[in-house]
Amino acid sequence: MSAAAQIYDEANWELITRLNRDLRDSAALMDRSEARYLVDLYYLIQEQRQRSASQTRSSEENADTANTPEPASLTSWLFDQFRFLESDVKRALTVYASAHLPGVWAQTIHGIGPVISAGLLCHIDVNPWKCHSTKKKDRCSPASPHAGLGCGHIVVNTAGGVWRFAGLDPTMKWEKKTKRPWNARLKRLAWIIGDSFVKQRNSPKDVYGKIYAERKLQEEARNLAGDFAAQAAESLATKSIKDKDLKATYEAGRLPAGRLDLRARRYAVKLFLAHYHHVAFEDHFKTLPPKPYVITHLNHAHYIAPPNWPI
Repeated sequence: MSAAAQIYDEANWELITRLNRDLRDSAALMDRSEARYLVDLYYLIQEQRQRSASQTRSSEENADTANTPEPASLTSWLFDQFRFLESDVKRALTVYASAHLPGVWAQTIHGIGPVISAGLLCHIDVNPWKCHSTKKKDRCSPASPHAGLGCGHIVVNTAGGVWRFAGLDPTMKWEKKTKRPWNARLKRLAWIIGDSFVKQRNSPKDVYGKIYAERKLQEEARNLAGDFAAQAAESLATKSIKDKDLKATYEAGRLPAGRLDLRARRYAVKLFLAHYHHVAFEDHFKTLPPKPYVITHLNHAHYIAPPNWPI
């Protein structure tokens, strides 16, 4: 136990009340807005806990160098508090994610834990309600829709709708003085998912990390063959590139290694989100989602079914 933890234990005082069983179990009944708040809070607490831990280590190292007693009691105490709260929020999100079938499925995927699963549940709705009122304070709901405005549910039939919502559609542009056309928090979650897949790619339990690795090899081969010359030319025309080596790469009609890695990550994440959409759609509507456009119209026969599904 740290010195700070001992101080407030001896004083019989804690800043944070720990999550009890009743509160934890009630997390299964949260609505999407409550879950979104908890997911955002989790990552905020995690960031603060990491900063506190770094500060504590720095203080201890400085104290050791100066041969003085440890001055990090307060930062150590804060670290403990953030750690307790982070753990409790994660437990609540685990209950929430495990109360919904898409969340249960997501947790069967190596590299996807309860926090990411909860984030997917609270941000992705395959049957969202659309209110057509122009007044922000006059939004309706399925229980009391506006009359004559055509408000109603809009079914997200394909994974493309999820990709666009997550900012993974390269054709979407955020024009100046317009509302962001994607969900920033879901886009960040997609980045976290991709990073997790990359880290887990060598595990025998991994699925999507290996897809990332295979795709990256394909992207590198296509890059050497000059398949991305148009993208390279566009980058030269639209970006102010100062780095000589980077500019030379684009002038050679090729993309830099970093962009190839990001392309491979997005491919793996988009496939995972397509599988999540399949699971969520089937769970909600009790029927299979429409087949992808490339299967029904472009005669592509290659289809990868969601792993571990049905459960």
